[in-house]
Amino acid sequence: MRAIVVDRPGAEDAMRLGDVQTPVAGPGEILVRVAAAAVNRADLLQRQGLYPPPPGASPVLGLECAGTVAAVGAGVTGWQVGERAMALLAGGGYAEQVVVPAVCAMKVPARLSFEEAAAVPEVFLTVFLNLFQLGALPGAGWALVHGGGSGIGTAAIQMAKQAGAHVVVTAGTDEKCRRCIALGADAAINYRTGDFAAEAKTLTGGAGVDVVLDSIGASYLAKNLASLATGGRLVVIGLMGGAKGEISLGDLLVRRLSVIGSTLRTRPAAEKGALVSAFVARFGPALEDGRLRPVVDRVLPLSEAPAAHRAMKASEHFGKIVLRVA
Repeated sequence: MRAIVVDRPGAEDAMRLGDVQTPVAGPGEILVRVAAAAVNRADLLQRQGLYPPPPGASPVLGLECAGTVAAVGAGVTGWQVGERAMALLAGGGYAEQVVVPAVCAMKVPARLSFEEAAAVPEVFLTVFLNLFQLGALPGAGWALVHGGGSGIGTAAIQMAKQAGAHVVVTAGTDEKCRRCIALGADAAINYRTGDFAAEAKTLTGGAGVDVVLDSIGASYLAKNLASLATGGRLVVIGLMGGAKGEISLGDLLVRRLSVIGSTLRTRPAAEKGALVSAFVARFGPALEDGRLRPVVDRVLPLSEAPAAHRAMKASEHFGKIVLRVA
């Protein structure tokens, strides 16, 4: 089958379209004929050799996809050949076919195209895990989400509003801030010109936000903690701004703050399956009827994966970048 191959870690041109062995569905797995796969920043890190796949996972890039079920492994129930599926992957999405534990796949709502469905699993499940399960965002609470124009950000805005919460985001341009507001954010702060910690305090009447969802890391650490209300939670899901920072433990004690580190890719299939089930139970109806919908910035053919990575590196996009495979 055809897939994006990385012969050696490097820049975008290290990727090429080549032939790899077609996977076979084992017990508990389904084989998906991929129609589309979405691009994530983790893919850029893996391409550079900075984020290796977990043991046993496909070395092919790609953490989410959508397509049709081509085969069903032993012991799998609830799936039939020909059904539309969108799947959370540990790897393998940039290919014509991929195997995935059946528990990590979801039915594609009728109103979503394959390109839209491919943009759902990684970001919506990441937001669900970190903002709602680990972050315990209250129904009428406040969240601060960095990268409001990203796939994570656009999903978080919609999910927070569906849950009845308030959401403040940061973005790198005034235009992206305007688009975040249009999507439903209560406020959007240009991090190049504004002070998000001060703004978060002002918006909450001096109290601070309940949860910060952060993909930046060290360079935002102090301001993230300053943005939190007493008892608030900082959930770190990325390290774009560095991995080492310094905090006052006394401040954590006095204000009863929590700092939580989280990744999704390396979790066991059983944990991911439980996450999928919980997400579908809470937000599945909103996805079905269109109250939640992934924001797709552009769709490129699989052969243009290098261009997709360049666009993501430059933060040119608003929402998700998707590769059309079939």
